[in-house]
Amino acid sequence: MAKVRLTIALGDYELARPLTLGAVAADGIELVPLAGMGSRERHWRMARRNEFDICEVNAGAYFMERDRSDALTAIPVFLHRRFRHGFIFVNPAAGITKPQDLAGLRIGGTNFQPAAAVWLRGMLEERYGVAHRDVTWVTERSEDVEFEPAPGLRIERTPNGERIEQLLLDGELPAILAPNLPRAFVDGDPRIRQLFADPKAEEIAYFRETGIFPIMHVTVIKREIVDRYPWIPTNLVKAFDAAKAIAYRRAGNPRVPPLAWARDAWDEQRAILGEDPFQYGLGEANRKNLDTILRYTHEQGMIARRPPLDDLFAASDLGDAGGEEAEL
Repeated sequence: MAKVRLTIALGDYELARPLTLGAVAADGIELVPLAGMGSRERHWRMARRNEFDICEVNAGAYFMERDRSDALTAIPVFLHRRFRHGFIFVNPAAGITKPQDLAGLRIGGTNFQPAAAVWLRGMLEERYGVAHRDVTWVTERSEDVEFEPAPGLRIERTPNGERIEQLLLDGELPAILAPNLPRAFVDGDPRIRQLFADPKAEEIAYFRETGIFPIMHVTVIKREIVDRYPWIPTNLVKAFDAAKAIAYRRAGNPRVPPLAWARDAWDEQRAILGEDPFQYGLGEANRKNLDTILRYTHEQGMIARRPPLDDLFAASDLGDAGGEEAEL
């Protein structure tokens, strides 16, 4: 039987490289990796035109797509997770010393929909009392998924396409939620600092309290493919899980990462986050994780309803418990 040929658009994740480079094969599937684009381009092309058969996408944008259409479904493979406490930046001149000081201010972001922004707005509201409707959100570009903001939600665009980082440095914005570390911060500009003095300590405390290592992206697949080949989701999840097992073995080998204290970092992660912090499947921890960002997406007016998680993911044999480590 000929293999099913599918395009797959992912970031360059160590977790997935054994699959995209051919060291692991998905049974019955020939994958065509498309890697020549950044996250923004990939997300926009999938959100606007459904260009790829399989694609890593922003979790909030996927929920929005499913709120409007059944053209996509997802497999329980979560390649991108990131704690986000360290991505709230303030101008020291604004006098902001704690999260509660953000209430009622104008806060910048690249756009409203990124998973990082969804998580941060949700955490600020739920844990620090900064209601998202009490803030004016200033964005520098259009949204990946077109939507009409809910009544009372204040979203403005920056004038003349100005960047939020520059507006923060100039004192025109007191704070921003950034998807990555701003260049000015990396360069040590005194006009920008992280809100939390020790973000890592905040993130560890958050994980120990909630058990959540925030899922940023989910892996989607065109529903027409699943309808025609219902065995594909299970075979894909098994292949991704086998690739992850190889990636873990490599990451735990101090000869592989170009880091002086690689083994110390690996052992610290395992001690705090457990043996498999990037677990796939819809087990208890991942359900809590996904339910949280799904709730935030709904509370922030991006989707009209909160469907059951099982409606958002294609059925697979590994859907409830996550995959078993591959035999290598």
